[in-house]
Amino acid sequence: MKKKTSTPNRGLRVADQIQRDLTELIARELKDPRVGMVTIQAVEVTPDYAHAKVFFSLLKGDAKSAEEGLNQAAGFLRAGLFKRLHIHTVPTLHFHHDRTTEQAADMNALIAQAVASRSKNDD
Repeated sequence: MKKKTSTPNRGLRVADQIQRDLTELIARELKDPRVGMVTIQAVEVTPDYAHAKVFFSLLKGDAKSAEEGLNQAAGFLRAGLFKRLHIHTVPTLHFHHDRTTEQAADMNALIAQAVASRSKNDD
């Protein structure tokens, strides 16, 4: 008899649902003052759903203290996910600051600077 396998996109769907639910939980139920305006950028779930890396960006504030606050609240957030998700194993959450948007802004500034210096040289 052939072993039943899960659909290949199930991990992606679970990660997307975790991202949506965490966004709502952090905004509505988390009261830690270190965690300001946080945006969940991505969630990566291990194949066995034991762990999830949660990448976040911060609108303003200290990223290090926000990361500490989120990692300390990981158990609370996991319990909130357990009530919302209908899967056997709710992953342990590990929060990481995502600097992608900051790096993109830095690159845009460098490009604008290069274009401005080039136009000065052409004059």
